[in-house]
Formats: sequence, structure tokens, C-alpha cells
Amino acid sequence: MKKLLLLVAIFCLVSSPAFAIFRYVGGDISLLPDYEKAGAQYKDHDGKPISSLLPWLHEQGMNAMRVRLFVNPADYPGTKDEPKDPNACQDLDYILPLCKQIKEAGLDLMLDFHYSDFWADPAKQWTPKAWEGLTDDQLYDKIYEYTKETLVTLKENGIVPAFIQPGNEISYGMLWGPVGTSNPKKALMGSNANWERLGKLLNRAIQACREECPEAKIILHTERVTQTDVQKNFYDKMKQLNVDYDIIGLSYYPYWHGPLTVLEAALNSLEQYFPEKNIMIVETGYSYAWEVPGTDQKVDYPYTDAGQNQFAKDLVDTLRKHEKVDGLFWWWMEYNAKGTSLSGWYNAPLFDSRTGQATSALKTICSFADGNDAAVDFLPVDPADDGSPRQWYNLQGQPVDNPTLPGIYVSRDKKIIIR
Repeated sequence: MKKLLLLVAIFCLVSSPAFAIFRYVGGDISLLPDYEKAGAQYKDHDGKPISSLLPWLHEQGMNAMRVRLFVNPADYPGTKDEPKDPNACQDLDYILPLCKQIKEAGLDLMLDFHYSDFWADPAKQWTPKAWEGLTDDQLYDKIYEYTKETLVTLKENGIVPAFIQPGNEISYGMLWGPVGTSNPKKALMGSNANWERLGKLLNRAIQACREECPEAKIILHTERVTQTDVQKNFYDKMKQLNVDYDIIGLSYYPYWHGPLTVLEAALNSLEQYFPEKNIMIVETGYSYAWEVPGTDQKVDYPYTDAGQNQFAKDLVDTLRKHEKVDGLFWWWMEYNAKGTSLSGWYNAPLFDSRTGQATSALKTICSFADGNDAAVDFLPVDPADDGSPRQWYNLQGQPVDNPTLPGIYVSRDKKIIIR
């Protein structure tokens, strides 16, 4: 009977005219402490100085921020092809105060585990130096222990992520081998053994997430938007391997992946084959002045403030056509050398380094969250109450103790949307 009442309550909720999709919008802001320490000059759209960036971004309409985490970036020696990068510096001690700032500004946190001492992406998923030499069975235990210890430390500091990425751009697996080697034996995803290995790594990492942060949503992050067959195969394999996740996370950059029609095709495919999953664009960007190094696609927009803004507008318009897409995050949005000696290779932030002023696209990106206010705090449902302690449930029908993270929850005579 209780299950029936719960299903009725959920049906009433999602079919209610007052119900609205809640969208998350923000950016990866992992290097903000370095810019603040160096005295970067952040200014609003009118050129007025911003006293505190994160609260100001919240006022503009952003509601979540993404932070990357490396195991021990000091251990990365650098190679001829991949020299040491000062921007890949985010160890646990580095991100703790930043994550506190994010939460204190009223923003949700997306924690992005790289499970490496250096950038983890499709071309490199190097095992942290401290983990080299471990067998696969030992790595399964290590990724669980490391993930759990990290989340315990965050919680002890009053930080609970709303979203967790166990791995960064993992289309071709993770924890391949020592620095400077691709270790094809572990990277070639045509091998069933490698798929099984990836599934075990993910499930152990996610086990730690579920134990320590049971209300957090788990994101599996890939970047094969140009290859819908490869993208579909990845998430098919995740289903076959019983990987326990909530959200499909994608990277999309027009100068590497092509026009928005490419993204549209990728989203259509995911919605067709995985209708039960929500989708987030966890990385995107476009330059306001200069070409991004490594660009290998013809772009449809000029490298100007207006061009960046038009891309942002077209991107938001595209994503709003897809009801399953509820997240949009701009990568390295905080890069701003104005007033500092800092430099970087990436030219697509949401602040103009020549002036420190917010670009027009920042306001446009925030518009993706327009309509969130249509979500109401309380709506009545079936008033049944047998006197027992109140139990809240999420929309998956799972019991939730004292819901605090963003989401929709049902309990007898109440339903609540936490924003």
C-alpha cells in the first residue's frame, strides 16, 4: 500500500502543471584560488569591480560549480610530450577551502575525480605514482579507499557534493599504467577484459560515493559526441556491467567536436537509447578573442565577444529542446590574467583578460536556468498519515534521511523541491 501511495504521489508531482525542470548552470572554477591570490581583477558587465566572485556568480543565476581533484599533482614528473602544468595543481588541500567558498556562496558542488596526478582525458589516464605497481585487485580496493577517504574529509569540513564524477572523460577507461605510457593492454576498449576492469573500478569508486554521500548524483563523463556509436556502446557496456550511476556527462567543444548539429545528434541518440538517464554538459567553452590552441575544426562563430555570445545563445537554445538535459557547465570560466602575471594556454573563459570584465556570454549561459523559479517549495499530495515518523523518498523511490541536497522528495502529505 505504501509503495502504491508513493507511486501515486510521484505521478501527481511530475504531471502537475506547477512542476518545472530544474536546470543546473555554472562552470569548472578549479583554479580560482590562484587567480584570487594573484589579484586578478574581476568586473561585472558594466565594468564595476566584483568584491567576491562566487556570490556574484550566484546572483547572476548560476547555482553549481565544478572542481577537479588530482591524487597528488606534486608527484607528476612531466614528460617531453606532456610537461608539468601549473594549472593541474588541485590536490585535496587545495580544493578544501575552494569547496567551502562554493557552499558558503549558496552553490552546489560537482566533484570531479581525475584519479591521476595529471590531466586525465581520452589520450591519457595515467595511474598516480603512489598507485603504480598495484595489481588490478589492489587498484579496486585503492580507488574505493581513496574515494571514501576524500569524501569523509570533505564531510568533516562541512562539504557534501551534490554531484560526483568518478573519473574524467573515461571513454577509453582509466588507470592505464605509469606516466608517459598509454598501456594499450588496459586502454584498448575492444577487449571484454578491459571493460570488466573498468566496470569494477567504477563500481568500487561509486560504492564509496553511495556510502558516504548517498544523496549525491553520480555522473559518468565521456566525450565521444562525434561518434554516437562509440558513445552508445560505452553506456551500453555500463548497463551490462551494472554500473550504478545517475547522469550521463558530456564534453562538447565546437573547435574540437564540430558544429552544434554534432551535439544535437549525440543528445538525440542518448535520449533514444537511455531515456531513464538525465544528461549534463559538464564541459564546454568558446573563445571571445583568440583561437584555442589545438583547434582542428572549422568554427561557425568569430572569436569576438559577440561570437562567443552567439555560440552561448545557440547552445542554450539547443539544450532547451532536450528535456533530459538539466546541466550546463563552462570549463575554466574563471581564467583572467587582468592585474596578474598568470598565463595559460586556454583562451575561452567568461572574463576578458584584457579588461577583467565579464563577457556577454556569461549572462547568456545563466539564462539556461531561467524557469527554475517555477519550481515550488511545497505542494500537497495524499494526506495519509498513520502516525509513524515521516519518511522522505526521492523520485527513484529510495528512502532519504533528512533531504538536503537539490532534488524532489515525497513524504505522505508533502512533496518538496530543494533548489
